[in-house]
Amino acid sequence: MTDLATAAQRLPDAAHQAALVEAGFWPKLRRLAVRLPFAHDLLAAYFAATDPGTPIRVRAVLMGALAYFVLPADLVPDVMIALGYTDDAAVLAAAVRALAPHILPAHHHRARQALQGLSGAAPATPSRRAPRRR
Repeated sequence: MTDLATAAQRLPDAAHQAALVEAGFWPKLRRLAVRLPFAHDLLAAYFAATDPGTPIRVRAVLMGALAYFVLPADLVPDVMIALGYTDDAAVLAAAVRALAPHILPAHHHRARQALQGLSGAAPATPSRRAPRRR
């Protein structure tokens, strides 16, 4: 059995990866967005992975990369200053580079909007709009 096949057997199935990403992605991103230089790519990958129009194979690979970001145990512990997210960034960069044609301008647009919302710079929407003072 090849190393790749052995590693693939150890990975959770795609549905489990999707559940991990759904449960942990936004809480972790909210905590780290301002400090992650790859936050835009992370969000664009997330929106591509959750887009029903994205091919299943592409969604599965992106979910795997996103699950790696969400999972607390990885090759380089995330608590290590300056190095903690380098492995996460490398995994995501490899997935994004390989699947770039499937990460559409609409996914990048949604990523920019989400980053603005996370930084508090997003324009108010009816659900977030503060009440008017009279």
